[in-house]
Amino acid sequence: MAVSAVVGATVLPLGVAAPAHAAAFKKADNGARIAAVKWLNKGKTAFDFTVQSPSLGKKQNVRVLLPKGWKYKSRQSWPVVYAYHGGRDNWKSWTRSTDIQTLSRKWGVMVVMPEGANGSYTNWYNKGKGGRPKWEDFHLREVRQLVERNYHAGGSRAVMGISSGAQGACTYPGRAPGMFRYAACFSGVLSMSSPGIPALLMYTNSGNGVDPTLIWGDPVFDRANWDAHDPIKLLPRMRSTRFYVSAGTTGKPGPFDKPDMPPWDIGLMSERAIGPTVKDFAARAKQLRVPITAHIYGNGRHSWPYWKREMHTAWPQMMKTIGAKRR
Repeated sequence: MAVSAVVGATVLPLGVAAPAHAAAFKKADNGARIAAVKWLNKGKTAFDFTVQSPSLGKKQNVRVLLPKGWKYKSRQSWPVVYAYHGGRDNWKSWTRSTDIQTLSRKWGVMVVMPEGANGSYTNWYNKGKGGRPKWEDFHLREVRQLVERNYHAGGSRAVMGISSGAQGACTYPGRAPGMFRYAACFSGVLSMSSPGIPALLMYTNSGNGVDPTLIWGDPVFDRANWDAHDPIKLLPRMRSTRFYVSAGTTGKPGPFDKPDMPPWDIGLMSERAIGPTVKDFAARAKQLRVPITAHIYGNGRHSWPYWKREMHTAWPQMMKTIGAKRR
């Protein structure tokens, strides 16, 4: 008979899934801890866990997909893909909108999908005072340390994201050089200082109900902080990371869109604005001899069908780079 234990409100078999209670999990360096765990399927291949986060001052969720052969009581570690969602979405988005769960099970890889809310994948500037929310610390320190110390996530890491999550995925390797071997960034702003882009970012973030200058500061007066989080400016620090970047550029409907879609559709307008920043990032990376593959596909909307396609295109090289084997 299997022995069980309660973690939060969830019954988990001991020796397979988790320690006997939440307090038995190892904490992150800053005291972040796992407060609850919930399995998502009978096969116990996917679960959510809740982090009590000092960096955010609240609880936030993380979704994890496990590889075949994973066991809680094991000394084996696994290559990891950290997958970031876009604005006005949540940690469930990748499993809701793509077949990442089916895809990842074909490989010896763990997938970790943390909440990002509308935090712009940065520690907020807060008019130069810093403080919460510290999304960069939540992702790169708390979540990473918790999955490494409790769930056998290894040190061979890739990161990918869509939209604002893509901006995060192409920023974090420069903020923490050497942490990620591979970064796949689908339709993200990769040059924050390009013409019109500061205004676009400020406008987008103001729609989230916050003062947008709290995030990176004022784009003119606090330019140094913007530059410190600008993917294209961070490229000299990212030579140890291999990149895959993609975006549309024309603002016209593509193969997954209705052909009569109006040009003022926000998804088309977004891709038309973002695409040139991706082209600039790719060109600069090649100048600096940073390994990169770019797919600038022209027509297409800022939407999941394109990001799912790009994920499948980038996936084999991503797996090769982090040493994940096909199962």
